[in-house]
Amino acid sequence: MNIDTKERLARTGDVSPEAIRVRLLAARNSLGLQQLEVAKQLGLKKTTFHSQESRGAPSIATMKYYYRQHRIDFNFILHGDFAQLPQDVQDRLFSALQDE
Repeated sequence: MNIDTKERLARTGDVSPEAIRVRLLAARNSLGLQQLEVAKQLGLKKTTFHSQESRGAPSIATMKYYYRQHRIDFNFILHGDFAQLPQDVQDRLFSALQDE
C-alpha cells in the first residue's frame, strides 16, 4: 500500500470527530476487540466507552490504553499520523481501515 493510500485511509490531518471516530473504530477492530472488552479494560461502563467512540471524543485514559497496551498512539488517533507506529501495528490498522 502506498503512502497516499495510507494517508487517505487514515484521514491524515483530519481532526474532525468523524475522522477520530473512524480511527478509534479501526484501533479497536484491528485488535479484534468488542466495545465491552475495551470498556472493562478501562474500568468504564460499555455505554461510556460507546459514547466516546461514537462521538469521536476519546478520553485521555482511552488514548493511554491504546498506547500502553497496543502501541497505537495519540498522534494516530487524533491526527491520523501513522509514520511513528510499528509496522505490525500499521498493518493491522490499515487492514481494519480498508474494511470500514
